[in-house]
Amino acid sequence: MPEEVLFEDEHRQERGEIAAYLRTVADKLESGAPVTFAAGGNSVTVEPPARPTFEVKVERETSPGATTGELAIEFEIEWAEGAEGDDGGPLSIE
Repeated sequence: MPEEVLFEDEHRQERGEIAAYLRTVADKLESGAPVTFAAGGNSVTVEPPARPTFEVKVERETSPGATTGELAIEFEIEWAEGAEGDDGGPLSIE
């Protein structure tokens, strides 16, 4: 299925700034409020259902022959437009 990017923003931030941003998103999710993402004159508002699918991924990207790479933590919340999410297994973050 082709992917259409509705909003994207990437820049360096302090860990505390990232944590505050994630807390804001978490508060919106918990309250059931719409979540609006805005940067550089672009914005998109989404309304995740009560039970979307949540994916957490930690990955390392390396170049051929490299001994070190780039680490990433990705959080993804997804759902079919107009549908409720399905059940997955429990997730623990320690």
